Amino acid sequence: MDFLESTKMAVKTLTANKLRSTLTMLGIIIGNASVIAVIGIGQGAQRLASDQFESLGPNVLFVSPGNSRARNGPRGDLPRTLVLEDAKAIASQVPSVQGVTAQRQSLFPIVYRNLNTSSLVVGTTPEFLAVRSFDIAKGRFITEQDVERNTQVVALGSEVATRFFGNQDAIGQEIRIKGITFRVIGVMQSKGAFLGSNQDDSVYVPITTQANRLAGRTSPYGLDVNIISIAAKNEASIPAAEFQITNLLRLRHKITGDDDFTVQTQKDVLSIVGTITGGLTVMLAAIAAISLIVGGIGIMNIMLVSVTERTQEIGLRKAIGASERNILIQFMIEAVILSAAGGLLGTGVGIGAVTLVAAISPLQATVSPVAIAVAVGVSGGIGLFFGVVPARQAAKLDPIVALRSA
Repeated sequence: MDFLESTKMAVKTLTANKLRSTLTMLGIIIGNASVIAVIGIGQGAQRLASDQFESLGPNVLFVSPGNSRARNGPRGDLPRTLVLEDAKAIASQVPSVQGVTAQRQSLFPIVYRNLNTSSLVVGTTPEFLAVRSFDIAKGRFITEQDVERNTQVVALGSEVATRFFGNQDAIGQEIRIKGITFRVIGVMQSKGAFLGSNQDDSVYVPITTQANRLAGRTSPYGLDVNIISIAAKNEASIPAAEFQITNLLRLRHKITGDDDFTVQTQKDVLSIVGTITGGLTVMLAAIAAISLIVGGIGIMNIMLVSVTERTQEIGLRKAIGASERNILIQFMIEAVILSAAGGLLGTGVGIGAVTLVAAISPLQATVSPVAIAVAVGVSGGIGLFFGVVPARQAAKLDPIVALRSA
């Protein structure tokens, strides 16, 4: 009996028990769909993170207080080692940078008439717009004069402005932050979310006003800041800027041991995020792949049942000349058809899931051809592997014993 004839017989046998065949394929379908969907969504998350970091501004470096050991400790132990004067020193003494801005931020209640909310109040400097690639939609941003005079002015994020003023002009209106009156001088252009944080739900005030009138100073060395953002002159100058900033701050802080600050580039931070999302994707894909193994066990179980049910057929075929090889091939083909068909159906479901996620979420989820090839190949291999035992059992049946037991 040739291979084509064996395939026809296998298909005929499987289609004669449509419900059982479908239920047997279900584990493979779910496994394939899960693997393809998880990998596609994970790659979409990595692309989204990359795009969001690029939106922070071109060639940006970040200096934060404390080293990695300090940041991994209790939140209250986080050192306050960066001050506004550090940012000014970097701007004036590091030749490879073209812009520096400092930030300190806290969550405060904000009130306008009978409306109130809690939003992130960011104290910053005029260079914030250029360094972080933000834009003003209406009015103006904070000026150097505002910083020097501790002026009680505020630029609103687009969502905060809409929440309080709707379609009305917010410029010149007054709001209260932590009970203190601030005059609205500008409304920011919509920026969107960054790693789950809504940047349009923030307001911006002079850094000195935030420190002296809202949050208070907590560092004995000056006006402490949460982060210093630095724009290098170009991509090629980023390594030089990182080196020069590190040396300058070590000199200013009189450091002889471990740094009390951390300098990171966009690529550094993106690499960390990529490692995390990649690890999660692999872990979830591995969990999803377990259902492929479960599906393979299901195929083996049903094939063993099929061997028991078809004892008479096997005995009759062997009695009229079918070899062990013929019986083995037929049952192996049946197992592979079940797993391959389940793999193809699962691929379709997985592609549909990825397309749906891309349509209804900001994730740029795409279908990976490699993931499809691996999932379908693995599912076919699983069918072949788990089909060996029942196929060998069928092939080894004694025809006389098989006919007698029928």
